[in-house]
Amino acid sequence: MTAALRAQGIRKTFGANEVLCGIDLSVARGEIICIVGPSGSGKSTLVRCLNWLSPPSQGNVWLGDTLLGQTRRPDGSLAPVPARTLRRQRARIGMVFQHFNLWPHMTAIENVMEGPRAVHGLPKIAARDLAMTTLSRVGLAERGDHYPGQLSGGQQQRVAIARALAMQPEILLFDEATSALDPELVGEVLDVMADLAARRTTMIVVTHELGFAAAAADRIVMMDAGRIIESGPPRQVLAEPESARTRKFVARTLSRNAALTALITPRV
Repeated sequence: MTAALRAQGIRKTFGANEVLCGIDLSVARGEIICIVGPSGSGKSTLVRCLNWLSPPSQGNVWLGDTLLGQTRRPDGSLAPVPARTLRRQRARIGMVFQHFNLWPHMTAIENVMEGPRAVHGLPKIAARDLAMTTLSRVGLAERGDHYPGQLSGGQQQRVAIARALAMQPEILLFDEATSALDPELVGEVLDVMADLAARRTTMIVVTHELGFAAAAADRIVMMDAGRIIESGPPRQVLAEPESARTRKFVARTLSRNAALTALITPRV
């Protein structure tokens, strides 16, 4: 079966600094992958390469059978696709950012309507119906007429998730979707993400929330220094990691989270 998304040989450099050092990653349809690792390991850079917001310096990404961001010339070399083609390709990938990125002059429902209208040409009434359905899915039907400044951080992030879902993407990418939130608001966003995972929405989630990763992911990918150093089922990676670096990372997290320790400890 063709993967929902596949990355091969992804490298990303900024000047002399190589941030990604040859990443290979594939996500199947309906699979939930959580990418974890210390700050500065390249996690956010990777997801921005995966949707071509920040094109990799080397390597390729396929969205299903489509080569993302590039087209092959008759001589076999690759060239960038036209901007319009890239916009159509990106519309197939939902992206939820750390900092919401809502339009402040638009209400919640207008924020969610904008993509289906501008990209898919959906009529206004149909786009509004879709937006209301999607806002209901994230528990915000009653906040549709509120502006972002009238919403809490957790509510703004749920609107951002609804905006991504309204585009009916083939895969959702989350880049530290809870890290900008106050601790008391994190749970409401994780609940929405857990519901998406339960519905088998194809997802790649960059997160520091190891509890969520342990409970929701099919596979956890551990990154360090621009490389994937370990990958496997949550219990394997978190309870019995092979890499010394992963063991150190997990141990530091477990020392602050007794509930997570119980979640991943093998049952006897």
